[in-house]
Amino acid sequence: MFSKSIGVAAVLLLSRWATAAPTSVEIDSELDGIVALRAAAAEGTHWVDTWTSMPQLVESSNMPPSPYSSGGVFKDATLRQTLHLSIGAERLRIQISNTFGGSDLPITAASIAFPTGGKAGVAGIDTSTLKQLTFKDGAESITIPKGQVAYTDPIDFKVDPQTMITVSLYSKAGQSGSSITGHPGSRTTSYMQTGNQVNASTIAGASAKHWYFVSAVEAWAPADTSALVILGDSITDGRGSTDDANNRWPDLLLARMQKAGLNNIGVNNQAAGGNTVLSGGLGPPLLTRYKRDGITQQGVKYVLIFEGVNDIGGGATDAGSQNGIASRLQDAFKQIATECRAAGIKVFAATITPFGGSGQSYSNPTREQTRVKVNAWILANAGGIFDGVVDFSKMIGDASTKSQLAKAYDGGDHLHPNVAGYQAMADGFPLDIFK
Repeated sequence: MFSKSIGVAAVLLLSRWATAAPTSVEIDSELDGIVALRAAAAEGTHWVDTWTSMPQLVESSNMPPSPYSSGGVFKDATLRQTLHLSIGAERLRIQISNTFGGSDLPITAASIAFPTGGKAGVAGIDTSTLKQLTFKDGAESITIPKGQVAYTDPIDFKVDPQTMITVSLYSKAGQSGSSITGHPGSRTTSYMQTGNQVNASTIAGASAKHWYFVSAVEAWAPADTSALVILGDSITDGRGSTDDANNRWPDLLLARMQKAGLNNIGVNNQAAGGNTVLSGGLGPPLLTRYKRDGITQQGVKYVLIFEGVNDIGGGATDAGSQNGIASRLQDAFKQIATECRAAGIKVFAATITPFGGSGQSYSNPTREQTRVKVNAWILANAGGIFDGVVDFSKMIGDASTKSQLAKAYDGGDHLHPNVAGYQAMADGFPLDIFK
């Protein structure tokens, strides 16, 4: 009873908070409801995020390749995607998002299976593991209204921690218009082919390194299982990582946590390249999405804020502008932390990593002063505004030139770490923060 109520409450709040922020009175009332439902879930089994992808409006340059965007997006076509789960479970359910769709999203058929060889970004599946996904108590198809999300029915599908799964979606009519929901920075290859191929052993049409529509996978897990949600930008989204290798820093942190015996915490990536905290950028700014992407996520117990570089780097370089950005970032982080705690969630903050260097457009002495100022404020509020702090800047910054990434960790643009840098972030992450 309680688990179903939690799921319904989350869907309603995700729909309400998808595009518009609620009033402070509505926030207080709804957070009280979340706290009560979370307390009820603590008495038994509940849904917990095991994989997430921050939904956003897909830019024209990231739409599916021809012919899958003409005459209806994915019209009479199958989309096959691989997803890297964090925690294991006996039962799963999939969330499909039409949050930014300009029209209803019709899903005609869907399936789940393990990918060939258990690998990311492959077109083939192990057909012996293939199962049909259904909706609304057994329906083969569903139409998701504009601006809404929907869940598949729960399905018995046993997965181990760090397992890859394949989800295939077929739409007979396709989605009309050119506004669809997805996640361009997947760093994972997805496949598409004409016709209903959800049960096919492989897909042989076109491919793209983007995810579309699927926004979460939830695990039916014991009460002592919870989720970490990371709110971030391209550094968390994995810019500079290896395609189809799952070596973003959250993936590498997950592997370390599993090895250390922290196998009851799902690690969920709610980041997007170009994302900002305050305004502008790509995807909804953090201030407009932290409720949807953080507070209302299933089973969330911990939220980590690791953003701000695009606000600083995208701002004017005069001292007045940068001082204003620093102040507004602090206010924003304080607001997010306060509301997370009101919902019974522990909140962590991470320091902003360096971006100095020749050829990097963000590189500027005044912007560097802002980064240092914000980081000092974050570190000073460990155990105060924040339940814990992660000093990524120290982990991968150059010890002698603090405005720059260490050469061994610089992905080449002086902003994004390379895989070695992501590994250093995972290795340096303080696991005792979860105690």
